[in-house]
Amino acid sequence: MDQPELPYHKGRGAQKNTANHYQALHYEPDVEEEAAWGDKPGLRTQFYAETPVKIISKVKSPDVPMMQSVNPYQGCEHGCIYCYARNSHEYWGFSAGLDFESKIMVKKNAPQLLEKEFLSPRWVPASIALSGNTDCYQPAERKFELTRRMLEICLKYRNPVAIITKNALILRDLPLLAQLARYDLVHVHITITTLNEELRRVMEPRTVTARQRLHMIRQLTEAGVPTGVMTAPVIPGLTDHEIPKLIEAAADAGALGAGYTVVRLNGALAELFEDWIHKTFPDRAEKVLKQIKACHGGQLNDSRWGLRMTGEGPMAEHIRALHTVACAKYFKGRRFPKYDLTQFRREGMQLKLF
Repeated sequence: MDQPELPYHKGRGAQKNTANHYQALHYEPDVEEEAAWGDKPGLRTQFYAETPVKIISKVKSPDVPMMQSVNPYQGCEHGCIYCYARNSHEYWGFSAGLDFESKIMVKKNAPQLLEKEFLSPRWVPASIALSGNTDCYQPAERKFELTRRMLEICLKYRNPVAIITKNALILRDLPLLAQLARYDLVHVHITITTLNEELRRVMEPRTVTARQRLHMIRQLTEAGVPTGVMTAPVIPGLTDHEIPKLIEAAADAGALGAGYTVVRLNGALAELFEDWIHKTFPDRAEKVLKQIKACHGGQLNDSRWGLRMTGEGPMAEHIRALHTVACAKYFKGRRFPKYDLTQFRREGMQLKLF
């Protein structure tokens, strides 16, 4: 007798919970029972309060030198199947699969901790990257407003900030971003991985459309906020052919430049992505997986400094060349303004009377 398949979780990227490799015991679903449930129970998002003692993470990777990041949320309801941040959810005792997009850690004291850092005499003005791990404008931000409060603090002390997002909620804070831009204190990148709406719906199920993201670039640019596009990650055999049109569309919307990475499937990501690609695109699953391996020395995962982000070999070179030529064509003469670190005020924007 054939084993029944588990129900497909609509609106979610991952379709299962992978084992947490930090734990000896893990949950195995009862296939017959869960198949009988279908979509009836639903998968609701849960929020967990976290109170860290430090909020700024100094990234030591040579692939992203001198980066300091702040992540007000861990886990991300966007549910992007390729997200490298999934593996970090295991540190909290959760799975990198469905748990990552349905169990969200909320660092409610993040704004206070950021202000404490700026007040410290040891703080040297430097760009703070929001969304170094998960999207700072994910749906939870509408409720908790942690990103907005941190932008207010960056403006108060005039400390530069960088944002990467794919959520239109960023437009809520357009007045704040425009004020930061007047002091050369903000850079924004909007992530667009595909212009194909059918692919977007299954690959990034709880994100806004590419059309909306292009609108975000246009609105930010018109408000004077320096904005670029992240065409990341590029998935060979699935999205690489879109690079020129994607960069052209972003440039037409006002983007100043573009960055990219090649997808790599470390840790639990390999199992999750393989499960997803076989369920959503069975006709091309093996081709996509083989081309990803071709970029990473025959493996789905890649932890090699200097190579892990862009890969190597003919396929990786094809992606690099396609991206380089498109950027040269559509972003000619455009560049991001440098941050003005001289604007920093440790006392905030209050005037000293004496």
